[in-house]
Amino acid sequence: MKKEHIMIMVRDILDQLPVDIQENIKNLEFIIEDRPNAEVRRQFRGSMLLGIYHGVPLPKRGPGYTFLLPDRISLFYENLLKAVHDEKEWPKVLKEVILHEIGHYFGFNEIEIRKLMNEMTPEE
Repeated sequence: MKKEHIMIMVRDILDQLPVDIQENIKNLEFIIEDRPNAEVRRQFRGSMLLGIYHGVPLPKRGPGYTFLLPDRISLFYENLLKAVHDEKEWPKVLKEVILHEIGHYFGFNEIEIRKLMNEMTPEE
């Protein structure tokens, strides 16, 4: 899967989010990096991260949060290539990663995000 195709899928996933969520996503960009940098790898003890949110979560932004570069969600291309074994899996995996990282943008912690994701994902 080429990076350009991944970004098209990211836009499609964002366009499918409920309008109230779309309207509350501001000053946030998505980028594709080849792999996590050394600092991120150290922070997460070498875990195979598929994505990460960098920024100030919405609940922590105060009136001084102006004129700043956008927060960003990085997707890690090489790790995604390792995690996705079939072309048909791309939309599902990307959606899970994007929703997870948007959860951090909205201020949810790992436990809260996992609980919400489990509630949103029907049992197979």
